[in-house]
Amino acid sequence: MQASALRRWGWVHKWSSLVCTLFILLLCLTGLPLIFSHEIDHLTGAEIEAPPMPEGTPRVSVDQVAAEAVRAYPELVPLYFFAEEDAPDLWYVKLDTRVDTDESQSLLIMSDARTAEVVGVPNFDEGFMSVMYRLHVDLYAGLPGKLFLGAMGLLLMVAIVSGVVLYAPFMRKLGFAEVRRERAPRTRWLDLHNLLGIVTLVWALAVGFTGVINTWADLIFKGWQADQVRALQAGDTRVLLGADAGEAPAADGSVQTAVERVLVAAPGMAVAMIAYPGTLRATPEHVAVILSGDTPLTSRLTQALLVDPDSGEVLEASARPWYVTALQLSEPLHFGDYGGLPLKMLWALLDVLTIVVLGSGLYLWLKRGATEART
Repeated sequence: MQASALRRWGWVHKWSSLVCTLFILLLCLTGLPLIFSHEIDHLTGAEIEAPPMPEGTPRVSVDQVAAEAVRAYPELVPLYFFAEEDAPDLWYVKLDTRVDTDESQSLLIMSDARTAEVVGVPNFDEGFMSVMYRLHVDLYAGLPGKLFLGAMGLLLMVAIVSGVVLYAPFMRKLGFAEVRRERAPRTRWLDLHNLLGIVTLVWALAVGFTGVINTWADLIFKGWQADQVRALQAGDTRVLLGADAGEAPAADGSVQTAVERVLVAAPGMAVAMIAYPGTLRATPEHVAVILSGDTPLTSRLTQALLVDPDSGEVLEASARPWYVTALQLSEPLHFGDYGGLPLKMLWALLDVLTIVVLGSGLYLWLKRGATEART
């Protein structure tokens, strides 16, 4: 590669790195405890558990759960029900003042799926883990904060790619993983920076890219909702279960019956989320039932079906777009939430190594400035 091209790539690497380094360092530091969020909540007692009851105790309808939640919080209405894989006897229920809010002031509670009683309110907005989460996700700035962090993630991608371009010419006279320990401290740190940078290359690209996708989640779901509404208005739908299907319970306007009809239309799937009409993930007239599979991968690739609670007709308004699939896969991959504790430990190790890469890069720039000032 010509010297002029190397200088240009060096300029790109330097300034893309400098602009994003402090923010990416913050994301790595806050992301480290978030990798073990479930384990930390369990150890600290912050995890809410269902009261002990005889095994096989049947569940009550989601309508009863919703009614009990509204009875406890009469000024609010239900937006979503979330199922937790590790807590099959509990529902997460999200409430807000109306269904068409931006959900920034919503309340999340936990209800017993067998009795409909409210068993607790997760302290997601309090304590150390809450601070780590908000700093990691949006810097306490909502959607603008998410998009800003997404821009920093894109700069990180540029810094990584430009670093790879510079790596080969730099290492031409050195063996792989060689650190010149006999040289000055800045040279040793430069060799270590290059070594750890190439070792963590694939991980940093994967986590950085999935992080960028996650910052667009709100916009992605709004776009998907708009696509679904347009498909419904245009009649571009696939009817999975007709209104008069005899194999399913007759529609009666209840959300529970709507969910049961969806499960008949999509056998072998499990309910991951229920979205009430008018919310971000549904349409104004339909309940959206988000289904998941039963394997580590398919449990993340959800399928959204729409059901009219009055007629009982189950529709697939539009197939899951590629960008929604990318989001659904990126969320757990970003935190190493696919392979249990061993993968989380690996994610944490690579996170620490990336912190060293970022810190050493900042050190090299500062030392370079000091050297230039002396000359």
